[in-house]
Amino acid sequence: MPQQPYDPHNVQVKFEILEPYFRYIWLGGSYVKVNAADFLGKRQLEITRGTNGPAIVVTQPGGWKTIPELEQILAIASETNHWQFYQDVLDANSNIVFPAYAMLDQSNLQVLAGMNLKTNSVFVYDNRVVYKRIVASWDNRVHRYVNFTPDRDTAWLRAVEAPPISDQLQAMVLQVQSAVPNILALTNKIAAVLDNAAIATSNLNVALVETRPMLTNFAVISGQLREPGGPLVWALGANGSEQLQGSLTNVNALLGHTDTNLAALLGHTDTNLAALLINLSDITSNLNAQVEANSNILSSVSKIVVDTDNFVQGLKRHWLLRSAFKSENAGAEKTNAPPPDLRSPRQR
Repeated sequence: MPQQPYDPHNVQVKFEILEPYFRYIWLGGSYVKVNAADFLGKRQLEITRGTNGPAIVVTQPGGWKTIPELEQILAIASETNHWQFYQDVLDANSNIVFPAYAMLDQSNLQVLAGMNLKTNSVFVYDNRVVYKRIVASWDNRVHRYVNFTPDRDTAWLRAVEAPPISDQLQAMVLQVQSAVPNILALTNKIAAVLDNAAIATSNLNVALVETRPMLTNFAVISGQLREPGGPLVWALGANGSEQLQGSLTNVNALLGHTDTNLAALLGHTDTNLAALLINLSDITSNLNAQVEANSNILSSVSKIVVDTDNFVQGLKRHWLLRSAFKSENAGAEKTNAPPPDLRSPRQR
């Protein structure tokens, strides 16, 4: 049904929900979804199941009760746990103090009495009374249930309408059209990147060709280094090994000659030392004879010469040097014998 020209809504749609499905329609979570049924603009309705809040329509009748009346009713033991709120009780700041369906008891009545309600009454219902038809619907403007007549009244649900598929397709086409230039520009950039990649690959191929001789030489060098004596040949050249061998031969010969010369030198040194000691002995003997014949020489000098002669004569008889005076020590008395061997039997 079309609405009036100045109505904010375009069309009013009425439909009937049978028992027991209307019991799943609650204020929280229930709304009418207007979905597209095909590509030609056909629509279908979908009612979602409620999740919280009061039911949109109920089959329990309610009524106004003053607080004193409720105190008298709840004073009867059989009436407890049967009376519930048929509305949201709000404070002066529009905050919900007691929600709909909250159970009435004496403590709630005391709170209500302290709120100083204008009419000193609340909208309640007895949960034991149930009709076989809808008797009230929720009015969110006044936060309570109002009487409902199926033939005359209507319960309202929030509507959620998705755009038609044709409109969605049109929007998609427009979006694609606006994106085509960017796609073409991106395609051109990709082509440029591919061209640059091809050029880089070509340059890399040329570099690899130029590097191939270097790799071949490196392989040859590594092969030479793996051979026996390869590092020496690489360091000294092809003739380096022969030159090194000759140098080692010459050094060996030099060491042999040095050993021989050193032995000869030591032999000559022993002979020369013996001759030197004999000459020194002769000089001191002659000097002693002259000192004894000449009485003018100072007694101190004479004593030094005599002591020196005695020292040299003692050297002749010493075991270490007597081999140098073999001719003079023949038949002489053996003195200054070598010291005894003090080593242990194991050391000997």
